[in-house]
Amino acid sequence: MKQLFLIRHAKSSWADDSLSDRDRPLNARGQSQLAPLSVALAHHGAFAGDVHTSTAARAQATLAGVLPTTFPETRVHTCPELYTFDHQKLLHWLNSMGDQETIAVIGHNPALLELAQWLLQQSPAQLPTGSFMHLRIPVDHWHQLDKAKGKGKLEALLTPQQFSYTHFVRKLKKRANPDTTGRKRDLADTFQSLHHWLKNLEPGVQLGLDDEFLHQYRITLRRSRAIAESIREVSGSKRLTRPVKQLKQQAGATSQLRDLHVLLQQLPELCGGNDELETGLRTYFEKAADVEQQRLNKRLASKRHQKRSQDWLNLIESGAFQKLSRSLSHKDIRTTVDRRITQCNRKTAELTPESSDEELHALRKLLKRARYLMELEPDRWKGLLKRVKARQQLFGQFQDLAVQIQLLHQFRRDSPEALPAAVAGLETQLTQRKMEVRKQILALGGLDGSPL
Repeated sequence: MKQLFLIRHAKSSWADDSLSDRDRPLNARGQSQLAPLSVALAHHGAFAGDVHTSTAARAQATLAGVLPTTFPETRVHTCPELYTFDHQKLLHWLNSMGDQETIAVIGHNPALLELAQWLLQQSPAQLPTGSFMHLRIPVDHWHQLDKAKGKGKLEALLTPQQFSYTHFVRKLKKRANPDTTGRKRDLADTFQSLHHWLKNLEPGVQLGLDDEFLHQYRITLRRSRAIAESIREVSGSKRLTRPVKQLKQQAGATSQLRDLHVLLQQLPELCGGNDELETGLRTYFEKAADVEQQRLNKRLASKRHQKRSQDWLNLIESGAFQKLSRSLSHKDIRTTVDRRITQCNRKTAELTPESSDEELHALRKLLKRARYLMELEPDRWKGLLKRVKARQQLFGQFQDLAVQIQLLHQFRRDSPEALPAAVAGLETQLTQRKMEVRKQILALGGLDGSPL
């Protein structure tokens, strides 16, 4: 069995008419495709064997941008034969390969796509720039490819919009990203838009190659919950009790994975150049993140989740819900925001040096709920919304530090013999930072700028 990766070069530039096709460079979008493409290729095992690339400048630039820094130069090959748009020439070239288990090819369409169509019984219709296919070919030697026509298996086809949140948003533009400002839509429309946005994000969340998918997924869940809670609070309707609970549960199911993402992102800074410490912690927490990712994927793929999602959509599309959502006027929203800001000020004033972490976490959540409602009418709140975001960021720092200390405790419990002094020192450092942030929180005044 052979593994074949067909990688189309990243987006190239046509700006300079004087350049030949072979010499065209990547454009800005193409450059931005390289880092996430590298992550996706590594995740799927594309660098397990040799990498072969066309002589074209855009293919060479793609190669340079996706290769891991530790990849051996002896396993990188520039092949004039790969600068072709004819899949028959690619097929002839592959027939001459040795017994390598895995081959990755960086080349050009239509040759790559037509080769895949030749090898697969059911083949994809497109292979956009910056995308790749992973094919499994049922042969023992590459020279047997003539017997494999239509017998290959497509293991994966990934495009930039699937493995990169930035390109996902660019592709969908504003038509799929919900306008939650409430300025030109009622709340029922906002809920429907948020629900569709969640469904659009789910494939990227399940793929797990860009942490930003999960981050935006969590924001959308919390925003949906905050607005639903407000409608329930004002209307007194019990119809929203179960959906609010389910939205809370769904957000909670993503918390551990998001905490691990944040820690892994911050490890280089936290470890301060201690490569042994960073490697040990990264290995441990990447395994923990993989377990959480699998758990979340199982949940998202479950019939229970799909039913809950459909039930929620049926509810928010119903005439009864639209009538209920219209009962929450902009005046009601403002009254609710004012009440929550008052609660935030009161709870901030009640904080003391003896206040528990849980009290600070509860205040952070209250700030978020107020913020999501304010964002329904951002022009009205302006300065106050800016102060709420800044305060939320401070509380977020405290939360991250508290979680990271807990995670390090977990590491020391599970790996007591690994780097004990270094990990203990890092725990002490994080505890000191946490105390400093706590002092900043205790010194806060009212959100209206007045002392408490």
